[in-house]
Amino acid sequence: MRRWNGAGLSRPEPDAVTSEEPLEVRIETRPLAVIMRTPGHDEELAAGFLVTEGLLRERSQLRAIRPYPRNPEGNVVDVHLADGVVPDFADLGRKIATSSSCGLCGRSTLAAVRRRFPRITDSVRVAGSLLVDLPAKLRQGQETFDETGGLHAAGLFAADGSLLCLREDVGRHNAVDKVLGRRFLDGAHPSKATVLVVSGRVSFEIVEKALAAGVPVLAAVSAPSSLAVALARSSGMTLVGFLRSGRFNVYSGPSRIIGSRGR
Repeated sequence: MRRWNGAGLSRPEPDAVTSEEPLEVRIETRPLAVIMRTPGHDEELAAGFLVTEGLLRERSQLRAIRPYPRNPEGNVVDVHLADGVVPDFADLGRKIATSSSCGLCGRSTLAAVRRRFPRITDSVRVAGSLLVDLPAKLRQGQETFDETGGLHAAGLFAADGSLLCLREDVGRHNAVDKVLGRRFLDGAHPSKATVLVVSGRVSFEIVEKALAAGVPVLAAVSAPSSLAVALARSSGMTLVGFLRSGRFNVYSGPSRIIGSRGR
């Protein structure tokens, strides 16, 4: 690449850019979806994607996730379900085909999402003074971002601020799916007493994914959308936005945040 210095272009020089490749997810060899992602942690991404789409609810429903043997590039994974788990491919296809980063992901109403996933009742409480430190902890773990400057990150923290899992990806939603997928594969589902921190804004779909995993506190360094706030409030989730520079806004569930005035 060449740099613009105000007077003209520099000589060509190398630069690191983020990898982006398609990953095809199959169920019992049947194609289901293609996800544009940063290669790596593909098993977690596939598991998290199926959890947040409502297909998988318990670890026992999943037998294995393996690379598809007929794809030498490694960009296809095959999900094998436990006996008796029969997906509705027609319904899944409709939802996934209409999915987009705008947030609605094929479900047109908040009520439809609430019917799919249980309300958050976790009574965990998190200190505000702890929350403000989490973006720095997230940033410290973004090794690939340091090289490219082009990746989003999601990190799942315990209530005491310890990092449980962090993943980077070119897609915000993929980073969340990888984190939640890792927890699911480890048998830690739902993710009770945790805080999910994301590096960008919070869309409806990010809240939906957190709800699917049972995450009680969702925090972002940027702004939430109106639908994200509405879903968080109706689902009993604590939603924090603009978590940066030692400050943040609480849009729902303030009772889980311990402040300096006895709360």
